Amino acid sequence: MRSAELLRNSFIFQGLTEAQIGELTTICAEWDYPKGATVFLEGDRARGFYLVASGLVKIFKLAFDGKEQILHIFGPGEVFGEVPVFVGGNYPANAVTLEASRIVFFPKDEFLSLIGREPQIALNMLADMSLRLKRFTHLIENLSLKEVPSRLAAYILFLLEDKRGEAEVRLQISKGHLASVLGTIPETLSRIFNRLTSEGVIEVKGRNIVVLNRARLEQIAAGL
Repeated sequence: MRSAELLRNSFIFQGLTEAQIGELTTICAEWDYPKGATVFLEGDRARGFYLVASGLVKIFKLAFDGKEQILHIFGPGEVFGEVPVFVGGNYPANAVTLEASRIVFFPKDEFLSLIGREPQIALNMLADMSLRLKRFTHLIENLSLKEVPSRLAAYILFLLEDKRGEAEVRLQISKGHLASVLGTIPETLSRIFNRLTSEGVIEVKGRNIVVLNRARLEQIAAGL
């Protein structure tokens, strides 16, 4: 099992001692999922939470008309489904793999017992959840208050946050999935990409996006 190395490199478990990492590995299990596999459905009883070892997992809600709204895409090292572990109840959304994925599962009861003995684990998770809440708040703001060009510009800037001065980012997801994340349709998103490209704001190379004019991109993100 590769869990120990994975946990050491995960944001929420960074800084833990080898003994604490060892305790975590005794309660978790690693599972392989093919592309398109359901990890859990909205309303399922929350029996634990998950950490992506490899691959991608989308978290989404379905409207009554069947329209899908992607809330988040999780990649390697990120956790999902953890909130119901602490508050009880059921999963509030659906989780499906976007590609073949290896996922680590942490059962609820064993994990709560562990953090009772090792509070540093809970503190790390609190920091991660706080950051997630901040980003989710920005997503809601973008979807409810901004037009689609501003949403796309804000999303590209979000991807640049951890690039430390770099001007190129790579989309982990298809443009079809990105359209769902931004609350629009692929045709509209393609038109906006073409417009930003023709205006010299960005350059698109497949899934790679090069920001040519960051100042203008920031203006668009602000709705100017």
